[in-house]
Amino acid sequence: MTGKLQRYLSLYAAVLSTVIATTAFTGAANTKADGAFDELTVRRINVVEPNGVLRMVISDHAKLPGIIVRGKERSFARPQAGMLFYNDDGSETGGLIFGGRKNDKGEVVDAGGSLSFDRYEANQIVQLMGVDDKEDRFAGLVVSDSPTGTEVHRRAWIGRNDDGTASLELRDAKGKRRLVMQVSAEGAAKVQFLDEKGAVVNELTPNPR
Repeated sequence: MTGKLQRYLSLYAAVLSTVIATTAFTGAANTKADGAFDELTVRRINVVEPNGVLRMVISDHAKLPGIIVRGKERSFARPQAGMLFYNDDGSETGGLIFGGRKNDKGEVVDAGGSLSFDRYEANQIVQLMGVDDKEDRFAGLVVSDSPTGTEVHRRAWIGRNDDGTASLELRDAKGKRRLVMQVSAEGAAKVQFLDEKGAVVNELTPNPR
């Protein structure tokens, strides 16, 4: 072994020993006596039952799963990070997702968040959401029916719409608006009663002074 090679190996061993010692010391410093960590940095956490059934995922955008039903995943694009909930059978039952970014044009897209809960192996039945980007600007609470598990009929909405109007909408079992209370961004208030075809049959507005 040449002197140059020996010096190189000695230097390599010294550096490697320093890295290992530093890592061990840092890990010990960040771990409490009871084994708890002060800080944990991960990209995804899976919470499972003793039998391995998935119950919750906390994940960044890149590793957020698609739609999982009874443990089987199918691809579904989600532009957010967040937390997904699963029932006892390993099927998605709601979640908390959030996002926001700019596209190549500098426009804000996919900005907002949503907390939702689903019917058993079906669509959402309640959702609290807020979106504010180049396409949409609304925030509110939605209550829905999912009678067949595939179709979704909105039954109630309370929130702010794209045009700045604050509204309360109540709908029938078919998702048709039947009662609407709203106040425009300028302060104009009205109450509307609608028939099953969506036509206004009566409207109440404040009496002029």
